[in-house]
Amino acid sequence: MKRLHRLLAALSILYLVTLGLATAALAYAVAPVGDPEALGFSSSRLARIAAWQQSQVDAGAFSGAVAAIARNGKVAYLRAVGFRDRAKTIPLQSDAIFWIASMTKPVTSVAAMMLVEEGKLDLAAPVSQYLPEFKGTTVAVETRDAATGKTDITYEPEKRPMIVEDLLRHTAGMIHGVGNAKVDQLYHKHLYDKAGVFHRDRTLADVVSELAKLPLAHQPGEVWDYGHSVDVLGRVMEVVSGQPLDQFLEARLFKPLGMIDTGFYVPEAKLSRLVDPPADNWIGPPDSVLADVTKPTKLFSGGGGLVSTAADYLRFCQMLLNGGELDGVRILSPATIRRMTTNALPSGIRFAGYASGGVGPLAGSTWGLGFAVRSDAAWSLVPGSVGSFSWMGASGTYFWVDPTEQLVVVQMIHASGGSGPFQRPLRNLTYGAFRVPDHGVPDAAAAPVRIDSDTLAAYAGIYRLGSSSSRDMQVPREFGGLGVDIAIERGLVKVVSPIRGMPAAKAGIMAGDIITHLDDVAIQGISLNQAIEKMRGPVNTRVRVRVVRKGQDAPIEVSLVRVQIRLQGAADLQVVNKDGKLLIEASGDLPVLDFEKGAATPVVPMSSNEFFVDGGDHTRLAFLRDGAGPMRLVLNPGPWQITGQRIN
Repeated sequence: MKRLHRLLAALSILYLVTLGLATAALAYAVAPVGDPEALGFSSSRLARIAAWQQSQVDAGAFSGAVAAIARNGKVAYLRAVGFRDRAKTIPLQSDAIFWIASMTKPVTSVAAMMLVEEGKLDLAAPVSQYLPEFKGTTVAVETRDAATGKTDITYEPEKRPMIVEDLLRHTAGMIHGVGNAKVDQLYHKHLYDKAGVFHRDRTLADVVSELAKLPLAHQPGEVWDYGHSVDVLGRVMEVVSGQPLDQFLEARLFKPLGMIDTGFYVPEAKLSRLVDPPADNWIGPPDSVLADVTKPTKLFSGGGGLVSTAADYLRFCQMLLNGGELDGVRILSPATIRRMTTNALPSGIRFAGYASGGVGPLAGSTWGLGFAVRSDAAWSLVPGSVGSFSWMGASGTYFWVDPTEQLVVVQMIHASGGSGPFQRPLRNLTYGAFRVPDHGVPDAAAAPVRIDSDTLAAYAGIYRLGSSSSRDMQVPREFGGLGVDIAIERGLVKVVSPIRGMPAAKAGIMAGDIITHLDDVAIQGISLNQAIEKMRGPVNTRVRVRVVRKGQDAPIEVSLVRVQIRLQGAADLQVVNKDGKLLIEASGDLPVLDFEKGAATPVVPMSSNEFFVDGGDHTRLAFLRDGAGPMRLVLNPGPWQITGQRIN
């Protein structure tokens, strides 16, 4: 009988183990499916992502990249390109570990909302309720003498105390302290080491105590400005939970979600998977940031301290897309996820500092509780559905979630200039890989249609398309302008960077200059979009620009003539009539459906103005003209069409 009991027990254990394996097999699998077409993608067009990333590796933009794309809960694409090391001797693998920098912020924000749901953290409570050192914080007001350019700081009390919600939405008044203004210099002096990074030998409590001694750069609730508020949020979580931030995240988030390679340092056994920083790391000297992630740290930065992999972060994003759940594990309620990924900013908010880099009206984006949220497709510089949410890291990492398309995309790179230059191509190539439902095309060999040469010649030319995809993309804009990127810092119009070869750069305007007047009209205190609209105007019109520059006593005045500026990422097609056939080639910055640069693709006529590609994804196209207007080109006519207009 005892032997029978032992046998039954053994069988029971075997059954449970087998059941566990079966359950694991049904869990969210990070391995890509074998047929991306089943998820609505073109395999050949997905492959363009790796080709583009390889071109960036070859150009030295970054040493390697991992991209992961999931749709409808399944992974369509996971691929590594390039190398793990700066010397480019070790091929990069898809499980490579990257420092994700500010992509830490969404993770910390989600964890904070877990405490909110449990009733342990109150979004409307003053931060000083949890961290008394923030009681009575002052606000720095920087003034500048327009005649001399000299600055000074005065201090005023808060109009209202910063609240916990301010920490999540970057309206607490705190900044990063990386600019040239005096308040920036205060932050830099107290928070950073000589390499320009956090003193990692201090605890989060130590760093936040230093932050509490500094004045705010803005009144709480009045300005969106990117800064250290999520680090303060992490400290609030430590106080509320009674746990160090690393332990809380591991127990409540990473372990339940199966994020096995995410944490504040890389264990010795995994160091062979850690990706080198770029040689010209703009955050500091080589290895100044990443060297510290090779060993345990005292500082658990909720704003930028985590390392992770594409697969781990994909799981985190899929949980968000699923409404707070993954593999049967509930992290947050759907209602909380909706709250975090919709606009949380009060009306009339002013955008400053980093807003020019991706948040604000001119970026077509607002801010939720931890995420940038796409709010206006017409103003956005990247494609995607309204309601998509995203963020990035200074190391070059980037992700977005598109609920409308049930899409998650993660890109892991280490690039010296951050992720900015690499977001738009990735998003265009991803949405451009969506397949259009096949409405059927005729057999090219059956009953060929003949078109006279004059008709074919009328179709030749270059066509500028609104996008390279049919999925909610903004139309590339052209305008008359000065060729300068600007931001608003404490009410001043600051030059972020002049664009090479444009009027501002040719006239000697430099990054860090403060623009004080346009055509003798003072512009201090205006919003970012107002400043940009004032600089734009008809091509060949003239505008006088007055700037003040650090180190120079007298202001500088230059007269600039506006030129035509075309935003990058245009999708153009060149149509050529050759030997009685139309050949089409992508001639802009992006490939379009079956058409690529350097590969003239013949199209087969279906009627006098309708054609199709006999191969690939069988793109259909029609040439249309309304009266005496310019010729239009419509790709895949129907619900998912892309429309372009001939420009010459």
